[in-house]
Amino acid sequence: MSLSANPLMKPLLARRSSERGRFDLLRYFTLTATATFLVVGIVLYVMESSEVAFFAEVQEQQTRFFREAQAELSAETTQAARNALVAAQETANVNLTHFFANTLWDSHFAPFVEKAQAISMDHCRSLRDNGRLPRSTGSNTREECFAEIGLKLRSQPGFATLDRQAIATMKNSNVFKIKAYDLRGLTVYSSDHRNIGEDKSGNAGWRVAAAGRPASELTHRDHFSSFEGMVENRDLVSSYIPVRRNDGKDVLGVFEIYADVTPMLRQINVSSTQLATLVSANQGRLEQTATLSGDMVRKNAIDLLRIVGGILIVLFGVLLYIVHRGQAIIDEQIATQEQAAAQERLWHQEKMEAMATMAANVSHETGNALSVIAALAQQLGDQRDDAGDPAEAADQILEQCRRVFGMTRQISAFATVSDRPEYGSINPVIEAVCYFFGFDRRFRSPIEFRPGRDLPWCDMVPEYLKEILMNLLPTLTGKIVVETGSCSKGVRIRIRSEATAATPDSNDAKNLATRRMEIVRRRIDDMGGTLAIGENGELIEIELPAVTREDSPH
Repeated sequence: MSLSANPLMKPLLARRSSERGRFDLLRYFTLTATATFLVVGIVLYVMESSEVAFFAEVQEQQTRFFREAQAELSAETTQAARNALVAAQETANVNLTHFFANTLWDSHFAPFVEKAQAISMDHCRSLRDNGRLPRSTGSNTREECFAEIGLKLRSQPGFATLDRQAIATMKNSNVFKIKAYDLRGLTVYSSDHRNIGEDKSGNAGWRVAAAGRPASELTHRDHFSSFEGMVENRDLVSSYIPVRRNDGKDVLGVFEIYADVTPMLRQINVSSTQLATLVSANQGRLEQTATLSGDMVRKNAIDLLRIVGGILIVLFGVLLYIVHRGQAIIDEQIATQEQAAAQERLWHQEKMEAMATMAANVSHETGNALSVIAALAQQLGDQRDDAGDPAEAADQILEQCRRVFGMTRQISAFATVSDRPEYGSINPVIEAVCYFFGFDRRFRSPIEFRPGRDLPWCDMVPEYLKEILMNLLPTLTGKIVVETGSCSKGVRIRIRSEATAATPDSNDAKNLATRRMEIVRRRIDDMGGTLAIGENGELIEIELPAVTREDSPH
């Protein structure tokens, strides 16, 4: 059974041959570089997308901030304008009240307030809203009770004169209504007579004014009774203003003035609308600018990705070209090495064939002569005469003939060329090589061969095993011991030297040693074996796989 026919050895030999045949650098580089460049491209794309998204988010936050800030500014501006309007109108109302009080308080209002204070209102305040009065009174509710007080006030002497003077004083002004309160909170006068007699002691504005400070508020009325009659949809500033004595210390009463600020408030609203329109326009321009900026950022990101992608593609092309050239150089070197190895094998085969032919001729010619000599020696041993005993000489002649026969067989066994796988024992092949080196005068190191017993047989190429030993043994110095034995893989060839491996003295010697080891490794791989070399080169172990067959002797 040959190696090529062994199904277990075919995949191993094919794999060994493909591994040594060509290192596909281009394929590995293409796969690795493509994956690397793809990862880099994805990372760049994700980073640029993240930057664009981050910029868009920042722009959105800034736009939202400006929108809220401008809306807040517009609202605060409008509120500030309304507050300023109330404050300005309050000042005007205070001045108007001082004028009104200077004109009419002492002459008309002070006497009337004194008369009003003579009217008791405690029994009305004692009632809850809609509460029942005692039977002795003529009214049923608290409101009716205060309404009766109002009727009493309007029936007092001097009321009509006071009313005419008050209306005349405020006529053709922006004052729509005026009220006067005593220090009890009772409405002693109102330009709207329906309000006379009301109790305002619980009103916060009246309390502030009664304490000596004016209080104002802006209100909107759908319907309002003024000096001119009923008006609609008016904005009024109502002010509670204290009336003091001439020395300015004590508060004598409280005036409430309703001033119409509708035109001014309308102007404020128009200004606020214009401001809101301007703010909205500014916001629109800001958002438009943000959109344009975002588009520019996205365009720049795309351009950057295109530029970087183009650079990566160019770089990939350059590297691919360099690797392609490197692959060509590697392939050329491999082809050169394989050609050199083929030439070496051809030279070795031709040399061994020549040696085999020469050995066969020598063996043939020597064998014929030795056969004649052996026959004559046999006859000489058979013939005995009185002259002497030729048996000893005949035995020596036969012994030397057998020795020469053995030598010719060893030479023939060594010189036999067989580059085909054979199933057999490795001991005869190794013994023939060791015996052959004993005739080479250039090889002065003694060789001792120690064959192992009961070794398993191998599917081997005898010519490869000879070539391995012929390249390994000349690299050693001193006494060389070649041993064979069994191992877990199959058979083991152990070569030991008493001295370390010879160190080449020249570059040519180094190159020769390197080529020898390349041949050795290649041949061992071809047979599926392994090679191990000691640290100093004094020990070399070769393991070859063994195959058990039915025709094996073991």
